[in-house]
Amino acid sequence: MLEKIDGFIIKEQDYGETNKIVTIFSKKLGKFNCLARGAKKPRSRMAAVTQPFVFSRFFVYVNSGLSTIRQGEVLDSFRPVREDIFKTAYASFIAELTDKLLDAKQPDGFLFTQYYETMEWIAENKDGRIPVMMYEMKLYRKAGIAPIVNHCLHCGSKERPFFFSVANGGLLCGQCKHMDQDAVFLPDNLSKLLYIFSEVSLEQVGSISVKEQNIKLLRKILDAYYDQYGGFYLKSRRFLKQMEKLE
Repeated sequence: MLEKIDGFIIKEQDYGETNKIVTIFSKKLGKFNCLARGAKKPRSRMAAVTQPFVFSRFFVYVNSGLSTIRQGEVLDSFRPVREDIFKTAYASFIAELTDKLLDAKQPDGFLFTQYYETMEWIAENKDGRIPVMMYEMKLYRKAGIAPIVNHCLHCGSKERPFFFSVANGGLLCGQCKHMDQDAVFLPDNLSKLLYIFSEVSLEQVGSISVKEQNIKLLRKILDAYYDQYGGFYLKSRRFLKQMEKLE
């Protein structure tokens, strides 16, 4: 069946001399793989619509196995992302994370909208770290590996301050901190931020102002959390860390 599907290219791989297999992330079908014939030919129209990070409208023969792109048109090239190495690093990270953690053909309109909003933020702003973490938290929830960030995971207390326990998968209150001696202390504003990251959509947030030291702490926590529960090596994360060191 031929279907019209709007989506992002989140992964590509060569298939033969002139073709590619691409992974599309869409609102309609979720994540799915497609054969793009002739996409490796430089002058091919298919080459333009199957570039990484491009948001395109595809006309796809959808099959239970590998679908086939019949034709397509670029809706938003996200050129600023592709022309800036720092923006590319952020976009590569959320694309790879989405590909690794989402099951195929499980659509989620809210998550797709958050991906789109995050890409727009990256394109329009220099620093994409906070929006990336916000999307990351929502993706963890979709994948079933989200940390508990609204109460103590042991006793249920909502009394701050909290400590973040990677080993236990979320927040511990002061009374339960003994369960993990390595749990990281979180100032009140940071425990609130983690909850906001998990629950609030990016379009509901206006300006985002977080101290540099707090951004680094949250990034360190989420990296350690992914290492514990993510299960997949991320090439893009290494690239992202290298870029952030250059900044």
